[in-house]
Amino acid sequence: MTATLQHSLSDVREAFTGGRDYLSACTSGLPTRATRAAVIADLDAASVGALNTGAYATAAENCRAHFARLVRVDSDRIAIGSQTSVLTSLLAASLPDGAEVLVPDKEFSSIVLPFVHAGRGIHIRSVPLESLAAEIRTHTTLVAFSLVQSATGAVADSDAIEQAARAVGARLLCDATQAIGWLPADADRYDALVCHAYKWLCTPRGVAFLALSEEYAATLRPIHAGWCAGEDPWASCYGHEVDLAVSARRFDVSPAWQALVAAEPALELFARADRDALREYTTSLATRFRERMGLEQPERASAIVTWCDPDGRDLAALAAAGITASGRDGRARVAFHVFNDSHDVERAVAALER
Repeated sequence: MTATLQHSLSDVREAFTGGRDYLSACTSGLPTRATRAAVIADLDAASVGALNTGAYATAAENCRAHFARLVRVDSDRIAIGSQTSVLTSLLAASLPDGAEVLVPDKEFSSIVLPFVHAGRGIHIRSVPLESLAAEIRTHTTLVAFSLVQSATGAVADSDAIEQAARAVGARLLCDATQAIGWLPADADRYDALVCHAYKWLCTPRGVAFLALSEEYAATLRPIHAGWCAGEDPWASCYGHEVDLAVSARRFDVSPAWQALVAAEPALELFARADRDALREYTTSLATRFRERMGLEQPERASAIVTWCDPDGRDLAALAAAGITASGRDGRARVAFHVFNDSHDVERAVAALER
């Protein structure tokens, strides 16, 4: 991986048109100015018949390279997909019969259901997130968990989970969808890391990535293989005698061209951003909100704040004040991204204190 000029925090903030009163990056990120321009330019070109498939292929490879920089591995270990569930199903299909998959309670369905419905006697065992590392057994085949929980914003104790899994030879699948963009995640720590980039990385929906260790990739079957999985995609469009790519590209699904064109500038922005500055900025806003609301501070700082709101009253109060938030599993949920600032904190607090 080659070094690139790093964007400052102010550079990243300047890339967005706005963000005032939008506290829902955990639901979907906001497009950057460059993403908006890329979408418009592509549609304008397509509308006059100037569709360029070569440019789409270049955009896909650039996106792959940007994501590789984000998770600090080489790009030949990155597969491109459209949804986390599709990429996870690739792993589920290659598990041995009767395998045990250990997951946190109320884990996001996209990294659980592919294992639930894989058949072949695969057993799902669910435990509290805080007990996940302690519950890893010698017969555990794979541990699947989100680095940051969607419903609660809780940050997993990745160090403890990794150590416990390695001690017994269990595989590790990390879903970093709610992390990358504010919380650094290095793919080398896991056998597989999956991420849908439309949240904290601010791409359009339909751009997802799977980072694989070389050793784990060698055990997987490319069950979604299509023409783009060929070593030479344009020579792999017909017939069954196709040589698949030797890199993780053999696990690619056919790319969503327009989504990748739009995703490229956003991924480049975050790939060159100061990861530590992003984490400090976003978590400090969330910490300030918790302080102002009298909420307990988590053991590991998170940019997502949730609290019990069973009747949706708090969520309604935020909406009435023009603030976009979200609710999950009987909890109100707000998220603080780089396009937010202290004014967003104070406006949310004021809405909830009325």
